[in-house]
Amino acid sequence: MYNPTSFSHISPQSDSPALSMNYCSHCGTAVTLCIPQGDSLPRHVCPACGTIHYQNPKVVVGAIPEWGDSVLLCRRAIEPRHGFWTLPSGFMENRETTAEAAARETLEEACARVEISRLFALIDVPHISQVHLVYRARLLDLDFAPGSESLEVRLFREQDIPWDEIAFRSITMALRLYYADRSRGDYGFHVDTIPAPTGEHYTPPPDPPFV
Repeated sequence: MYNPTSFSHISPQSDSPALSMNYCSHCGTAVTLCIPQGDSLPRHVCPACGTIHYQNPKVVVGAIPEWGDSVLLCRRAIEPRHGFWTLPSGFMENRETTAEAAARETLEEACARVEISRLFALIDVPHISQVHLVYRARLLDLDFAPGSESLEVRLFREQDIPWDEIAFRSITMALRLYYADRSRGDYGFHVDTIPAPTGEHYTPPPDPPFV
């Protein structure tokens, strides 16, 4: 049961890592933002049923589908970054492995069947509370086509990659790392971080996009 003396209440205007939330998903009561006893971070807490709503980073999983010396890219049919190119990727679903998520996203966005290889990159995007995982993958055939979230799907050689039209910084980073490794003839595992945009105070949106 909710006990207000067990929580340190904070101002809604404070610099909190908690994403916006208005009502309890269990009972519908308006939530309060506070630090529960024994915790160190602000959480949304329901004053009626006592539920503490923990918000954790989202996992985005993608693949680098390979065919010979080319990789498969999708041109986005949805926002954010409509019309820009990306690797097939998206939010991981419940009850699937990361490799299954990479294969599913490739099938959904490019109608392409792949054999998932090794995990290639782990990219932290802390300013929008996301972790991006990118696998290498082998295209099983050339029977691919735009899915419902893609305008176009194409194979690109390195010299033809539309670098100025890549949708997200994490995709650019993964591709740069991929081609650097390929030039050395040795593919490694990479861990890196995407910094927050500079020049102004950045406030993450309620449901952060893939960037």
